[in-house]
Amino acid sequence: VLVHLSRGGAEVQIFAPNVPQMHVIDHTKGQPSESETRNVLAESARIARGKITDLAQLSAANHDAAIFPGGFGAAKNLSTFAVDGKDCKVNKDVERVLKDFHKAGKPIGLCCIAPVLAAKVLPGVEVTVGHEQEEGGKWPYAGTAEAIKAMGAKHCVKGVTEAHVDQKNKVVTTPAFMCETALHHIHDGIGAMVTKVLELARK
Repeated sequence: VLVHLSRGGAEVQIFAPNVPQMHVIDHTKGQPSESETRNVLAESARIARGKITDLAQLSAANHDAAIFPGGFGAAKNLSTFAVDGKDCKVNKDVERVLKDFHKAGKPIGLCCIAPVLAAKVLPGVEVTVGHEQEEGGKWPYAGTAEAIKAMGAKHCVKGVTEAHVDQKNKVVTTPAFMCETALHHIHDGIGAMVTKVLELARK
């Protein structure tokens, strides 16, 4: 997301909620580390190379668009989707930001699992998380589409290199890592999403 924003000439500010992580994963084992706790803002600072602000301070008035990258953190730390599915709760600041940008008519981009945040918070929004069938493991999280429909949103089937644009709500989504595929395809899909967000922001 940051590479595409940089290439698109966007000025970027990074935010994360100042909350504890649901759990810490030891990625060498793919399992939670029982003895460790970490803070979402502190961990996000690694990606942001230190230039990060508490999400509580984000005001839609100061920005042209908002983009939510995906990853399991969106389902575990920005919401309770990983545990509660369609009955999930969304972090209060994430919900506020989504609603404020939407109300201001400013575009919102989301990729990977993050479209569930918009599906929960913005009634009737159109999003994509890719395909609706697993297709032999190519789309291992295909069941997410049903949860999105159960939350009252519309799911649109898209390929991994594509982005879906909900013109009415100015919400742009792409499947990213919801698909098991080569990394450059995921990069291209995220690029399509960022490009559409920047186009909408400049209108």
